Amino acid sequence: MRALAAVLAVPTLIACFAAGYSYVTFARLIDARLDGERERVLPRIFARPLELRRGQALTERQLVDRLNDLGYAERPQVERPGEFALANGAVFIVPRSQAFEGKVVRVGFDMPAPAGRRTRPASPQRSDRIEQIELDSQPADTLTLDTPLVASFVAEREKRRPVALATLPQHVVQAVLAIEDRRFYDHPGVDPIRMAGALVANVFGDKRYLEGGSTITQQLARNFFLTDELAEEHAAGRRSYRRKFREQLMSIVLETRASKDEILELYLNDVYLGQRGSFAVHGVAQAARLLFGKDVTNLGLSEAALIAGTIQAPSTHSPFAHPERAEARRNVVLQAMADAGFITGEVAGASAKEPLGVVQRALEAEAPYFVDYVGQALGTDYPGLTTTTTRAVEVYTTLDLHLQRLAQDAVRNGLRRVDELLARRRRKTLAEAALLAVDPRTGDILAMVGGRSYNQSQYNRAVVARRQPGSVFKPFVYLAAFEYAADEALTDISPATVIDDSPSTWEFDDQVWTPENYESKYDGPITLRHALAHSRNLATIKLAERTGYDRVAALWKRLSVGAPPKPYPSIALGVFEATPFEIASAYTIFANAGMRRPLRHILRITSGGADVTGRRSENPRAVSRAETTFLVTSMLRSVLNEGTGAGARSGGFSVDAAATTGTTNDLRDAWFVGFTPELLTVVWVGLDDNQPLGLSGARAALPIWTEFMTRALAGHDNVPFDVPPGITFIEIDRDTGKLAGPFCPRVLSEAFIEGTEPTEICDLHRF
Repeated sequence: MRALAAVLAVPTLIACFAAGYSYVTFARLIDARLDGERERVLPRIFARPLELRRGQALTERQLVDRLNDLGYAERPQVERPGEFALANGAVFIVPRSQAFEGKVVRVGFDMPAPAGRRTRPASPQRSDRIEQIELDSQPADTLTLDTPLVASFVAEREKRRPVALATLPQHVVQAVLAIEDRRFYDHPGVDPIRMAGALVANVFGDKRYLEGGSTITQQLARNFFLTDELAEEHAAGRRSYRRKFREQLMSIVLETRASKDEILELYLNDVYLGQRGSFAVHGVAQAARLLFGKDVTNLGLSEAALIAGTIQAPSTHSPFAHPERAEARRNVVLQAMADAGFITGEVAGASAKEPLGVVQRALEAEAPYFVDYVGQALGTDYPGLTTTTTRAVEVYTTLDLHLQRLAQDAVRNGLRRVDELLARRRRKTLAEAALLAVDPRTGDILAMVGGRSYNQSQYNRAVVARRQPGSVFKPFVYLAAFEYAADEALTDISPATVIDDSPSTWEFDDQVWTPENYESKYDGPITLRHALAHSRNLATIKLAERTGYDRVAALWKRLSVGAPPKPYPSIALGVFEATPFEIASAYTIFANAGMRRPLRHILRITSGGADVTGRRSENPRAVSRAETTFLVTSMLRSVLNEGTGAGARSGGFSVDAAATTGTTNDLRDAWFVGFTPELLTVVWVGLDDNQPLGLSGARAALPIWTEFMTRALAGHDNVPFDVPPGITFIEIDRDTGKLAGPFCPRVLSEAFIEGTEPTEICDLHRF
């Protein structure tokens, strides 16, 4: 016995030493990782505060989506800040801001019923706009709510939205526990009972639904601490029993270094739930956003079960790629919840009959092109904030989430129409589009759509796609002409100046160039206003010739928005390259009396509560005179009222605005640019391979612009353009540009710089 004890003592001591060594090693690794995870801070990107206004184009469903963006919880009745409820055609909200002191706000989408009568259903004519805003029964015109969180930024292509375990609905946690680890709170990290049960189920049960024996602690250890070994195992194409043993041992150690609730919280925030586009989705809170467009606090039982069912095999059970499998797996989770006693069998059966309810475009709701653009700026200008800091980093951006959603809807609907037009011509190539909306007064980017679908392509056409601007460059030709006239004290160049719109030929650099008007329509002698409103190529080229091509190129160079074009006759037709971003920046001069506002996307950045925003390197730049700029703005109003952009008026856009269409050579690119004093929007439509689209700006880009601007400005006052000093208005004959006589049938109140007004009376209409 002594000999046997001596023999057994050696391996026992070795095993104890190995176990102790492994425990210490794993404990140090786990403590370091847990401490790092507790201290790790993901920089958070915020949009501007949500503002609601009476008359705003917003449906009840859209407001609910916006409240989900803010993390408001839906309740049958509102009681605490951060809650909302739906009742009688209205949304009741208790804002979080202390300024409201817990007061209830009512946002109504239908006029209230007369006293003593039953509440009538919401009117279809009025349900798409906010009819009333009431604060404790007192009417208000506007309401400003919280600042919405757009995304948590990570260096990898991941989507995460960490939340505390206490904020998760009980049925979300129960759904995960029921299907992944029902005995989580009873085992020490490894569950022999579950392992035996999984073995029996896999041998004798339905082979379509294989059970796993790993506990939640094991899964966390595997995916959180043993990622390198797991990657090697996948690369080898076989399971490593050494890795499995280390996983089990680490799970036991992990249970001694962290509480059950902390392990569960880490798991629910880290668990992999599939791919959306180029992003890996981690955590149930982020999955709630990308699957259902909801805050996790508003998930229903069926939705929670769907997310929990996805954990086992995210690609196999994806509700987007395999809805039938996802539904079947969801029902398995519901039954597991009933078996665990979390819900009754009747509730499980009723929930199993509900549709999946996933939202196909929930990823786009997080403004991914804009978030990428912000991320690039952070990586370049603030690298330490995304790699080394453990302090809370918050990035406050210029994004308006409401306008962003409207922009996405407009682009999606507009491209659907373009697809139909191309299909009639048997064109199989899908067009792409970009939309950029900015506040021209500040240069703030309010909305950015970089393409048809971020899932399919992360190429941001709004920022990096260089295409010919075509006719959207023409306003700068007219501005250069007015600047030239002001410099030389010429009095014969004004919006009423008559120019010949007839076919002509130019020779330069041993080339012969014979441009044409769109659809070969020529008007002969016309005013500059008419030429710009109807986008006449020949008239514009002749004006550029009189002004000097070098002066036109010099004006664009002063804008500092890209490489200056060469001073050739073709410059008048925008035959050079620019991005929608550069076009939007250039057009800010028209709303700022000749001052170009550099576009910006970040308002401020805080780290640990301290403002660490870097100084802006670019300041507003004076490009042209206020008077000459106003003349062009005034002329661009005619594009909408009578010219190539008149389709916007017939499409329902009634606000006073200035705009221009853009169509390049061979109908390759379609543009529309338009603005009011408070909102400037650029839309581009074309093909990525730079082949001709075959559609004009008025047919492809204008409908997108019209839908977006009409909804974006609903409920806003009609703000007029400021008239600078030195501008006078004179009634002239539209055809001749001379002073209007008593018999002129078409009279216009035209804008002039003082001293350039016509002096001759129209002699064409004498009787």
